[in-house]
Amino acid sequence: MNEKVKCLIIGSGPAGYTAAIYASRANLAPVLYEGMQSGGQLTQTTEIENFPGYPEGIDANLMMADLRAQAERFGTDVRFGCITEVDFSCSPKKLTIDGEKVIEADTVIIATGASAKYLGLADEQKYMGKGVSACATCDGFFYRKKTVAVVGGGDTACEDATYLSHLCNKVYLIVRRDVLRASKAMQHRVLNTPNIEVLWNTQTKELFGEVDGFMANLQGAVLFDSKTNEERTINIDGFFEAIGNVPNTAIFKDKLEMDEAGYIITKPKSTATSVPGIFAAGDCQDRLFRQAIIAAGSGAMAGMEVERFLMEN
Repeated sequence: MNEKVKCLIIGSGPAGYTAAIYASRANLAPVLYEGMQSGGQLTQTTEIENFPGYPEGIDANLMMADLRAQAERFGTDVRFGCITEVDFSCSPKKLTIDGEKVIEADTVIIATGASAKYLGLADEQKYMGKGVSACATCDGFFYRKKTVAVVGGGDTACEDATYLSHLCNKVYLIVRRDVLRASKAMQHRVLNTPNIEVLWNTQTKELFGEVDGFMANLQGAVLFDSKTNEERTINIDGFFEAIGNVPNTAIFKDKLEMDEAGYIITKPKSTATSVPGIFAAGDCQDRLFRQAIIAAGSGAMAGMEVERFLMEN
């Protein structure tokens, strides 16, 4: 006989844990599956400075541990595992865990977040983890006093470039347009940091380095200037990609209404999806802001809406 729960939460970032706090305080005894990355994408950064309540900032992993502890304090059952199959056509909903166990849930809160996007270069995978990274704060330490490049023109790219400038001798910021999309504050910081050089109207054509069997060592990149139609080579030790995110929603394709990028569509001023009893919170449905505090807020909304849904159905 399948296990049956009132509320199943998928994901363990700010949205998932906050939803769990609200659902557990409503005596719904939620079960939360962490997914592949306990604590969500936020754990890939170091210090969080813009989450209210921490005037001196806080380590990202510590903050997520606090959120988990708070959810567990009120009765959330936090489990390790991944959802591998869903059936939202029936009631209760059926979800398969790690291809084996099936759980039936009256309501589901999807808080699966988003993952880093890569350029898709031919040699990208060859140097993945050996020069190529999508997390400056995770891997920047390995490039102390070296030369690196960051790809992107938004807040994340500018933040990564600034962070790396404190560790590395030289940071190239590769921007495909002639303007930055980042906030004015981030632009000012980048443009006034001496060891950051912005390469405008530039795209990366290929990466190169030494490869010996399973060993690889990134040595540089070939760039293309779209304004002058000229190529140039830069010698770099690290290549950090900060070009956006992809929502972790593939498993819900054709099960829920989504936009062209795969973000789950929710009703206005709500976390309710196209299927009654299914709610979505955090970066899996937010392609605009992608901030921890906003994800937490939408998680609170989802927890409250689940309680209301169960009372009315």
